[in-house]
Amino acid sequence: MPSKTTPLLAKALGIKLLDEEPYQDEVSRGESILSSESGNTFVEQAPRVTEYFLGLHPSRRQATDYLLSLFPFLSWIGHYNLQWLLGDLVAGITIGAVVVPQGMAYAKLANLEVQFGLYSSFMGVLVYWFFATSKDITIGPVAVLSQVTGGVVADMKTALPDVPAHVIASALAILAGSVVLLIGLTRCGWIVDVISLTALSAFMTGSAISIAVGQVPTMLGITGLSTRDPPYLIFIHIFQGLPYATLDAAMGLSALVTLYSIRITSSYAAKRWPRHQRLAFFLSTLRTVFVIVLFTLISYLVNRGLPEDQIKFKIVLDVPRGFQNAALPVLNRRIASNLAGYLPVTVIVLLIEHIAISKSFGRVNNYTINPSQEMVAIGVTNILGPFLGGYAATGSFSRTAIKSKAGVRTPFAGVITAAVVLLAIYALPAVFYFIPNASLAAVIIHAVGDLIAPPNTVYQFWLVSPFEVFIFFVGVIVTVFSTIENGIYCTVSLSAAMLLFRILRARGRFLGRVKVHSVLGDNVVGDDNRQTVGTYGTFTGSSDAPYRNIFLPITHADGSNPQVELDSPYPGVFIYRFAEGFNYPNASYSLEHMVRYVFANTRRTNLAHFERPGDRPWNDPGPSRRKLKAAAAEGIAAAAVGVNTNLPTLKAIILDFSSVNHVDITSVQQLIDVRNQLDRYAAPDAVDWHIACINNRWTKRALVSAGFGYPTPDSGGVMRRWQGIFSVAEIGGAESAAAAAEFEVNEKEFGPAFASANQRQSSQTLDMEARHRGGSRSSDNIALGIPAAAGRDGRAARRIAVHGLNRPLFHVDLTSALQSAIANVAARNEAETDAETRLGTATSDDTAKTGI
Repeated sequence: MPSKTTPLLAKALGIKLLDEEPYQDEVSRGESILSSESGNTFVEQAPRVTEYFLGLHPSRRQATDYLLSLFPFLSWIGHYNLQWLLGDLVAGITIGAVVVPQGMAYAKLANLEVQFGLYSSFMGVLVYWFFATSKDITIGPVAVLSQVTGGVVADMKTALPDVPAHVIASALAILAGSVVLLIGLTRCGWIVDVISLTALSAFMTGSAISIAVGQVPTMLGITGLSTRDPPYLIFIHIFQGLPYATLDAAMGLSALVTLYSIRITSSYAAKRWPRHQRLAFFLSTLRTVFVIVLFTLISYLVNRGLPEDQIKFKIVLDVPRGFQNAALPVLNRRIASNLAGYLPVTVIVLLIEHIAISKSFGRVNNYTINPSQEMVAIGVTNILGPFLGGYAATGSFSRTAIKSKAGVRTPFAGVITAAVVLLAIYALPAVFYFIPNASLAAVIIHAVGDLIAPPNTVYQFWLVSPFEVFIFFVGVIVTVFSTIENGIYCTVSLSAAMLLFRILRARGRFLGRVKVHSVLGDNVVGDDNRQTVGTYGTFTGSSDAPYRNIFLPITHADGSNPQVELDSPYPGVFIYRFAEGFNYPNASYSLEHMVRYVFANTRRTNLAHFERPGDRPWNDPGPSRRKLKAAAAEGIAAAAVGVNTNLPTLKAIILDFSSVNHVDITSVQQLIDVRNQLDRYAAPDAVDWHIACINNRWTKRALVSAGFGYPTPDSGGVMRRWQGIFSVAEIGGAESAAAAAEFEVNEKEFGPAFASANQRQSSQTLDMEARHRGGSRSSDNIALGIPAAAGRDGRAARRIAVHGLNRPLFHVDLTSALQSAIANVAARNEAETDAETRLGTATSDDTAKTGI
């Protein structure tokens, strides 16, 4: 839009445009520190909205990088070498040997036939390497996700009795995979960060207990129990069914004991004979394969030649060779609508387990994963898997740990694992016939045992954050007495509630000042010839050992030494540091805390503000009549009754924005309201607002638009409000309730005639435009950047301003903010003293002329 049209349109719409550089010509540069001969001035430009949207628009280079990031293997596949291949070969074969029995076991957990676990295992390891940013992760069936899938299949068999179980499982995988893929393609992988580590730990522990308890009946051969019941009921029913245990218990319990025996023995051997640690690792890793082979052999010897109705214990029976269920997945509106309610928990399980595992192993092995890209990998895997008959798959903790310790070099190891699984699908179905179901249950129980958080981990939770221990146990208990889904929802909700409570009830801290020296041994660190900081942070020419001012919470709530006595920054000057940012959830509570403290530690500037009892507000009725009479008898002014006259008046507020990154409309409006409140409290004096450590240009822009960053203009004692951004009390403009309150205050202070004459001017003085033009009192806002020492070329380096001169009350640190506040207070006091002196001289002259 043409620049000439903009002011006309703004005037027609009643919009008051901001001056682009309101203080460029009016503010003194602070020549006491930085002169035009010794330094370069700097006028800070406010960010424009177009910059924001241009930052969102990707450049051609960014678009190219995005497309390349979808296929990370392109960055390393060209460097593939023999050494990498050997490492991948060992790891790939090892994982293939583990994933085959585990995949079959987890398929049973998902209420599916064992071959569907093999299909999911094959597609997971085959597809992942194209999109992987982790070399260690192994995608395939996992215990928790299989348990969730099994619950969905069991529930849907009632609503969809005519739909096969594997069709339901495949449809769920496609829906969940599509959601995860969309999140990954939009690069919203940060969404997993809303799930805390406590929620993850509680979810894994509760799920492991639930899965283990649910597999005990199968391991013992107890029939007639519903494994879909809450774990505590299953646990009770197990004890009730112990007398009915069958020969399956021998195959299950002995398999479980064997698994733990091999593990313990291998661990002991690795410590006892360190030279054979690698061998012990592979023996421990292959324990699942060994147990399945051993008990399959026993089963073959026992059940060989027997018809299916006469076998001694339950076995897998027929497993089809190849991909017999490969077909176009069935996903219609009827199936999708019935599965919609199960999508949230399925997506959560898909994400948190995979991302947590990949991040953890990435840190251990010194690489960084891209969560969004990992979601792309999970999404594609779960969309393509059902075409071969697979169900939902994600990263596996146990197989990832094995793969990492096996020395995997690149994600290409997944292709080798896929070859092993493919061989099993086509060459070993006849062997799978005799695998005991009880032994597969033992494999599941053994696999999930590591997911249970040990007591020491819970103790560490207690040391770091006691309340999160409560969240942990709530998640575990809800899972045990209800379902995995409810446990996840409870922990995530409680973690979010805890975060929201901390934000909503976050109180800032008032800071005190203390001088410190840096000491090394018995010597003070520093240059004895350097200028030192004076009483209130000003520089002196003393040659004493240098010290500096630091600012600590006056309550020592940060754990600093309570024996350190903190000085007030300056009488009537307060430093307030926000604790948890400054946004709409916590703005009101934080500022109310600040105002209460200020009121408790200062007094009104004008003690005679209320001449008559009726002038006082209802919420500040003042001292009782008895106290007023007693004060009058003692010769004490009524205005001073109940007031601690030793307290200072309010001069300035310094806000520490070091923990604030963004502000919003609500928080800025709250700040304006508090500014008006404190201006009225300190009237006829003005309260300067200094803001230090602003970290964001948009935060500066927001504060500037609200009138902050500049000294308060001299209003001659008239109370003039700072116009808000949006306030119900401001609705109506000059006829609003806020304008009426302002008029009432001025009428009481200066009389009806003065208030009426100034009402129109008063209601418009501190609006968007005038608040930028009022006053020219400069602050010491200039931070010294480059010292006046020899530069690289041998010439004296010039001093430059760190912050813009057109934002005089924005400061680089608290020291400069305090210096500026004190300088402004001193300048104001000096001006008032001069005015009083001139007034006294004029009064003396008038007296002489009249002869009084």
